[in-house]
Amino acid sequence: MFFNIPTLLTWARIVAIPLIVGVFYLEGMSRAEQNLIATVMFVVFALTDWADGYLARRLNQTSAFGAFLDPVADKFLVCASLLVLVHLDRADVFVALIIIGREIAISSLREWMAIIGATKSVAVHMIGKVKTMVQMIAIPFLLFNGTLFGVIDTQLWGTWLIWISAVLTIWSMVYYLQKAIPEIRAKSR
Repeated sequence: MFFNIPTLLTWARIVAIPLIVGVFYLEGMSRAEQNLIATVMFVVFALTDWADGYLARRLNQTSAFGAFLDPVADKFLVCASLLVLVHLDRADVFVALIIIGREIAISSLREWMAIIGATKSVAVHMIGKVKTMVQMIAIPFLLFNGTLFGVIDTQLWGTWLIWISAVLTIWSMVYYLQKAIPEIRAKSR
């Protein structure tokens, strides 16, 4: 199941990373053109996150490998985009550190919980889903970095949303840690 349709969509998110980053190094384009291309690419590839899950269930092509790769692809896409935004001075490095640090910490926690046989205690929760949704709105706003439809200041909204995302990131990390601590204590005896 390494190369079914849902898994190929997941791989596409990983392949998209150097493309989104590379847009900002292309010569012969204005910054506005680079912003638009990167934004459209991010949105298209972020939508594959929904599509791959839907198709995996619909086509009965769910797999352990797909379940592993999907969150990895999401984290790569978000982290790479955040680093680009920090480089472009559109996102605060502190926000990036919070979000990237949480992703590393919770991924490690989930791996540890799997080793001790307690993965259900750190299963994806609604707060994590909300955090991801807010990030997936904030990042394209910050990549676009302009006025959308003549009224929406995407830099302003993106900045607010990425900070809200950072708060949700901390909240979700605390939630997962609270769920894991009893299991960790029980297994360490």
